[in-house]
Amino acid sequence: MRLAPFIIACAALAAPSFAAVPVAGRYYTDGKDSIVLIGPCGPVVCGKIAKIIKGPPGGGRALDTNNPDPNLRSRPIEGLVILSNFKDAGGEWEGKIYDPRAGKTYRSTMVKQADGSLKVKGCVGPFCKAVKFTPAP
Repeated sequence: MRLAPFIIACAALAAPSFAAVPVAGRYYTDGKDSIVLIGPCGPVVCGKIAKIIKGPPGGGRALDTNNPDPNLRSRPIEGLVILSNFKDAGGEWEGKIYDPRAGKTYRSTMVKQADGSLKVKGCVGPFCKAVKFTPAP
């Protein structure tokens, strides 16, 4: 009977972790100014701005004007990948998020909520800010 504790310990170590709930779909951004399309990009999950709903004041195309790279400041926001390299981290998705308003990329997590929305966090060091993406048609 000395093997019983060893077998139980091995079984506990081999138990699978909880997988993150799939997040693929179309979502309004927190301010409902655009729609993000999230889905597989090869072995990872990514998301791009599929549609701009509220354009810049004065009209015209929404451009990546705050990008730190001057060569990228004239690229359109529509079609821009803002969620990249997301992987299942056991209960949540971990990757990177690009904020075109700030022109910065942050470490990020996403978790599907019971109401179908996504809780998306962007983090710098230990400090995180969460936003809510709601399902879009």
